[in-house]
This record gives sequence, C-alpha cells and structure tokens, in this order.
Amino acid sequence: MNKNNYIVIMAGGIGSRFWPMSTEEKPKQFLDVLGIGKTLLQQTVARFRTIAPAENILIVTSAKYKQLVAEQCPELLESNILLEPCMRNTAPCIAYACAKIKGLCKEANMVVAPSDHLITKEEEFIRVIENGLAFTEKEDVLLTLGIAPHKAETGYGYIQTINQEELKIKNESVHIGSEGNSYETMTNHPPQAKAEEKPLQVKAFKEKPDLQTAKEYVEDGNYFWNAGIFLWSLSSISRAFDRHLPDLKEIFTKGKQYLNTDKEQEFIDSMFPFCPSISIDYGIMEKADNIFVQPADFGWSDLGTWGSLWEKREKNEAGNTVVGEKVQLFEAENCIVNMPKDKKVVIQGLQNYIVVEDNEVLLICKKEEEQRIKEFRAAVIK
Repeated sequence: MNKNNYIVIMAGGIGSRFWPMSTEEKPKQFLDVLGIGKTLLQQTVARFRTIAPAENILIVTSAKYKQLVAEQCPELLESNILLEPCMRNTAPCIAYACAKIKGLCKEANMVVAPSDHLITKEEEFIRVIENGLAFTEKEDVLLTLGIAPHKAETGYGYIQTINQEELKIKNESVHIGSEGNSYETMTNHPPQAKAEEKPLQVKAFKEKPDLQTAKEYVEDGNYFWNAGIFLWSLSSISRAFDRHLPDLKEIFTKGKQYLNTDKEQEFIDSMFPFCPSISIDYGIMEKADNIFVQPADFGWSDLGTWGSLWEKREKNEAGNTVVGEKVQLFEAENCIVNMPKDKKVVIQGLQNYIVVEDNEVLLICKKEEEQRIKEFRAAVIK
C-alpha cells in the first residue's frame, strides 16, 4: 500500500430517484439498498482500504450528513470528513479536497469516486485502480474509468476514444501540448501493460444519448460508459485547475493557511458559497488535452434507479428480487420489492413493478414509469 495514495469519496447527493427509501435526511449512500448489512458508503470505504490507509481517505459531504458519515465510518479521521455548507457540484468538491490534500502530501496520487455505486467484481476493481495509479504516478494525465458497454444504455454518459487511425495521424502531427510537450513524448499506456489494458486517449465526452445513438456507440466499439471515477496525481489536477478553473482554485488557495487547522470549517462556510456550481466533467475533463480512459469491466452500476438495482440484485426463478422477511409473492414476475423487516406483505399478479415502503410511504409503480418518481414524491411531500 502506497502512503502517497489518497482517496476522495463524494457523498453529498440526495438520491431522489430512490424515494421513498432515500430521503433528503438520509439519502441512498447511507442506506443498505442491497440488503447485505452494509450501506453503499460503507462498501465504498471498505473497497478502498486496500488502496490507501484509512487516514488518507477523505469524504466530502453536506454539513447535515456529518453525523451519518461519522457513525458509519468510525475508522476515518474526523478531520477527513469535509463538510460543504451548500451544494456546488463536483468541481468545487474536488478543488476543496485537493487543496486540503496539498497541505498533507504534495506527492499525492489520487482517486476520486462517488459513494453510491455498485461494484460486484471487487478484486478486478482493485487491480484496475492500482494499475491506473501506477500510470498517473508517472504521467501528466487525467485518467477516468470507462466501462465496456454490454448493451445500448441511454441512462449513462459516454466517453469516445481516439481510434487507432486517428491516433496515428495525431502522433505524426506536430501537436504541442499545454506543457510544451508533443504527443510523441507522452506515454499513453502504463509500463509493461498488456495491449487490452492500455489507457486510451479520449476524443470527446458524450451526453446521455437516445436509444438509436446508444446502439451506434456500442457498434462503433470506441465508446465506454462514463463511470465518474477519476485518477490523477495532485500535481496534474492542480495544473488542470490552473488552466481551466483558475478562479475556483484561487478561492481555496487564499485559505491554505486555514486548511488542516481548527479554522478550516469557518473558512469553508464563508467562502464555499462563492464557488461556481460546475461539474468536473464540464469544467476540466471536456477541455483538457491530456485525458485518458482506462477501459474496465468490474460489475459496475451507478444504481441510479430502482430498475438498475433490480438488474443487479439476485432474483428468484420468476425474476423477483425481495428485501423483507415476511413478503409472499403469487403470480408475480420481474418485480423489485423493498419492505420493512417485520412487515407482512402479500403481492399477487404484479409484473414489472416497484413496490417499496419506507418512511411512512408506500410506493407502487411500474418499472417503466420510474422516471416519474420525482413527480410522485412531489404529490406526497407538500
């Protein structure tokens, strides 16, 4: 385990699409949505404990979730729970973490990851992360993980890579990078990597497509699902902030004397609201010229919907997946059911439904209509 490895886990979302189980008071990252005895946040922290020591794991979250994080992750330093006074998207979140880490370890090599994703092949995930960190430790690159698509998915963003013919033309040209280096001098794969493990140079980031476009992406072979997991050295991401979001970086640079002291939270509370609300994808990843993607397949899902959770849970022969010890199903197929432990429930004749009870709310809706959950929630919560 490398003592210079740092992990930044983003845990500030409100998980509204998992209502009524997920609420603003206790969103999905703090819930055991898989029914295995661990919350998504706890699973994420445990996964990274083999990559970095506990004292090098930081969680960035909303100030109102401080107690939840402390209770669920007692192995982490209290000072490593970074509290945002308001929501400002991922770029300010990452800039804050980077500024704090700079005061702890200038040679840091970092992973930035969401707190609420599912990884089913954890050994493969760890292998990919370790290989990626070996790459970013040596190269001035910003690396993201791309999931090999196994179907046309409209719910994810995509990463387009430069194909081999384009790469040949690009490398034969005299293209000078922002650091004054030609592309010929940049190593675009980790040392001694197998061909299929090489990070690929990114051509573009694509928004969530319609179904026909998604099918074209999958057939093309140069597109990967954007997992929202990033790897880079502190020096590389700092240079990227200097180039593309200098005003944002300056906010935290001004407070460097307060970070990692008892004045840190006071500074953050006063200055964080002045940060622009901008994602790291839009602010940096879509603009920088040293972006690479590591193709991977480790059983990933962003668990963005009840339907995606149904896909990943174990199912019975009728395609039903159930959490709840006293649930009885009759002539029901392809349903996802989440019930309180002691709730006696009988369901008959439903097909392709979501049935969830939590927080004094019972939701019954078609899986194909789950994009309306925000509408349903608004009708109940006045």
